[in-house]
Amino acid sequence: MAKFIFITGGVVSGLGKGITGSSLGVLLKQSGLKVFMQKFDPYLNIDPGTMNPIEHGEVFVTEDGGETDLDLGHYERFIDENLFKVSSTSAGKAYAEVLDNERHGRYKGKTVQVIPHITNSIKEKVYTAEEISGADIVISEIGGTVGDIESQPFIEAIRQVRMDRGYENVMFIHVALLPYLSVSREYKTKPIQHSVKEMLSLGIQPDVIVTRTVGDIDSKLTEKISLFCNIPTENVIVCPDADTIYRVPLIIEKSNLHKIVAKQLKLNLKNTDMSGWKKFVEDIEKSVEEIKIHIVGKYVELSDAYLSVMESLKIAGYTWHKKVKFVWVNARNLNEKNLLDNLGDAKGILVPGGFGEAGIAGKMLAAKYARENNIPYLGICLGMQIACIEFARNVLNLPEANTTEVDPSTPDPIFDIIIGKNREKIGGTLRLGKYTTKLKKGSLVSELYGGETAVERHRHRYEFNNDYIEKFEQAGMVFSGIYEEKKLIEIVELPNHKFFVGSQYHPEFTSRPNKPNPLFKGFVDAVIKNQ
Repeated sequence: MAKFIFITGGVVSGLGKGITGSSLGVLLKQSGLKVFMQKFDPYLNIDPGTMNPIEHGEVFVTEDGGETDLDLGHYERFIDENLFKVSSTSAGKAYAEVLDNERHGRYKGKTVQVIPHITNSIKEKVYTAEEISGADIVISEIGGTVGDIESQPFIEAIRQVRMDRGYENVMFIHVALLPYLSVSREYKTKPIQHSVKEMLSLGIQPDVIVTRTVGDIDSKLTEKISLFCNIPTENVIVCPDADTIYRVPLIIEKSNLHKIVAKQLKLNLKNTDMSGWKKFVEDIEKSVEEIKIHIVGKYVELSDAYLSVMESLKIAGYTWHKKVKFVWVNARNLNEKNLLDNLGDAKGILVPGGFGEAGIAGKMLAAKYARENNIPYLGICLGMQIACIEFARNVLNLPEANTTEVDPSTPDPIFDIIIGKNREKIGGTLRLGKYTTKLKKGSLVSELYGGETAVERHRHRYEFNNDYIEKFEQAGMVFSGIYEEKKLIEIVELPNHKFFVGSQYHPEFTSRPNKPNPLFKGFVDAVIKNQ
C-alpha cells in the first residue's frame, strides 16, 4: 500500500509547488523508494490540449498519450520516471465523468452533488495512481491557491483520503509565501498564518510548511510560524529563491524534509545518494560561457509555452559547461525585410511545434535561411513540416506546396491530416504518446541515438504525404526515421550540412538532467562548433 503526500499552495500562485514536490520526489527516490507524481488542476477545461500556450504554457505529453499540465515535465525530469494520463486531472475532467455517469443512469436516480460524487471521482484518481504505479509514495500537487472556490472539491477530497488511510499514511505539505517588505526591512508571517487558517477551516492541518521567500530567515521567524501554525519548528522548511530550479533538491535535502516525511509516514530510507544530482548542479555552476540559440516560435510572448524545449537545450548545454542564451524571434513578425536583423548572427536555429496558420511564413523563412547558410537547424513537429514545405517550394520547384492545415486546396499537399481523423472536432484527434521510430542505418540520427530505433512522444494531426518521398530523395533529402507500422515519416535530415534535422515527434519530452535527448545533444554540439 502506498503512502500519500499532498502539496497545496497558499497566499499567491506560482510559488513552485511543482518544483517542491519534484525535489522531494528526487530525495525519496534517491533514498530507495519508488515515487510517482500527479497534478490536480482546478480549471474546467477537460485537459490543456486545446488551451492557448500563451495563456497556459506548453502542453506536456505523457508516453501513454495524455495531454497534461507543464508541471508534469518538471516531475518527469526531476524523478526520472515516466508518468501516465492519470497523473493529470482537471476539475473539468472530474465533472465531465460524473455528469456522463449521471446521464447513463449509473447513480440510479440519486441527486448528484459535489460531495460525494465529485470528491469520489478525485479520490479515484489518487487510488488509481497508487494501483497502476506500484509506487511506495504518490506525491500529488493541488493546483491553484487554497481559498480559491475552484479548488475546494480537491481540498475536501484529500481530507477524505486521510480519513480513509489514516495519519501515518497521508501527509500534507503547504507551500506559502513569506513576503519581505523592503521599506520596513522585515518579513511578514501573517499571510502564512491566514493561509493555514484557511486550510484549517477546510478541515486540514498542514504537517509541513515550506516558506517561499527571497532569502534565508532567522530562527525567530520559523519559531513564530511554528507557534501560530501548530507544527514543530523543524517542520518549517525555508526555501529561498535559487539561481536554478535544479538546486532546490539540494536546499530541501539540507532541511531534512525527506527525513521528516519518513518519520511521519514510517518509511525506511536508505542512505540518500544525491551524488549524480550534485554533479549536475556543479556542471551548471561551471557553465559560464554562453552560446546563443535562436528560437523562432509563434508563442514567444510566454516562454513557458516552450518550457521543455528550453530545459532540453539547457541540459544539453550543461554537458559542455555552456550556458544557453535564448534569442526569441516572433515568427508572426518575421519577414524578408527584417530577416537579417533577427537571424543575421544566428549560430543555431530551432523552430518548435505549433498549430494553425499564424507564423507559418516566418518559420519557413527561418528554415530556408538555416538551410541555405549552413546554420545548425532543429525543427520539431511543425518545425519539421515547414522545413519540408520550404524544401518543396524552393528546391523541388513546387511553389504552392503546403500543408492542408493551412491550405486545404493546395495542389501539392506535402502534409495532410491523419487518415480517419475528424476534421471538425479538434479535441482528442491527435496522434499522441510514444511510438517507435525505425532509424536509417548510416544516418546522422542513428549515430546520435546509438542504434536503430528511437522511442519518442508525439502530438500532431498532420503527416508527411508519402507520394512525395521519391521527389524529395532525388533532391537530396534523407528520410532517416519511419514509423514502420503505418509507414509514417518521423525524421528528415540533410546531408552535407552542419546539422539540419526535423522530427515529427517531440524529443523535448524525454530529456533528463545528465541525460539530454540525443537530438538536442547533437544540435547543441553543432551549435557549439558553429560559434
